[in-house]
Amino acid sequence: MSDLLRGLTLIFERLDWNSLLDLFLVTMVFFVILQTVRDTQAMALLRGVFLLIILLSLLISLVNLPAFSWLIRTALPALVLAIPVIFAPEIRKGLERLGRAGQGATALLPRINSSPQTTQQQSLRSVVTAAGRLSARQHGALIVLQRTDSLRDYVQTGVPLNAIVTPELLLQIFYPNTPLHDGAVIISDSRVVAAACVMPLSASGIITRSPERPQMGLRHRAALGISEASDAIAVVVSEETGAISIAHAGRMIRRLDPERLENILLAFYRPARLPTTPASIWNRLFPAPSRKTQEEE
Repeated sequence: MSDLLRGLTLIFERLDWNSLLDLFLVTMVFFVILQTVRDTQAMALLRGVFLLIILLSLLISLVNLPAFSWLIRTALPALVLAIPVIFAPEIRKGLERLGRAGQGATALLPRINSSPQTTQQQSLRSVVTAAGRLSARQHGALIVLQRTDSLRDYVQTGVPLNAIVTPELLLQIFYPNTPLHDGAVIISDSRVVAAACVMPLSASGIITRSPERPQMGLRHRAALGISEASDAIAVVVSEETGAISIAHAGRMIRRLDPERLENILLAFYRPARLPTTPASIWNRLFPAPSRKTQEEE
């Protein structure tokens, strides 16, 4: 016990600001890696790789096995080179998130939609109205609202429409057994760009671990998939129960009523206002006293 305390004391005595910065950077690298592969199938694979490395290291250190040790040391560089290939989807997803964060930092305020605010609100209300009617009739639907990330590749998989967003149009598209009812509708700039679009399926384990898994099918996996691959918002209506859900950034909110759905969509598309001139910044930080205050003085 005394040797352990003496060793810990020696380690803390050697710590300086450079060592703390070094430890912080290494910790951040592992934190980002774990955050990137969280809720994905790669998490179990990464856990298995770490466990295998620990077991092999213990075996080599405890037992004198020269040939086996040589084999492990020789194969380790190949394993390091194989990691980018194994985790290619997760690495790509992490780089895409980093790129979107850089784009947002450059633009300060992301351009959600180039259409006028009134037209945008009318489109959102049309989506909410259609979702409510589809829910009452238990007609399955998947409506994807484009934001800053382009969905051009997914638009090309569907049937182009370029139509004004109306509840009647969405109801007709998702009517059972019609040619366009399978797939997703993509809305951009307050227009229905395409229907029957193919969305990427989510590879995360959110649906698998959910207690409501029997009630969530391919539409919910596709909604989560497009929300993981882009910053789009996906509205899902379950064909089994008629429940309305919304997916964004790899997360899903279930069992929404039309009023709450409208509040969430309006919150996403509400324009933020920041002071852009030095005078407005000064007025924001140091507001002028009111007339009533001046009279009291």
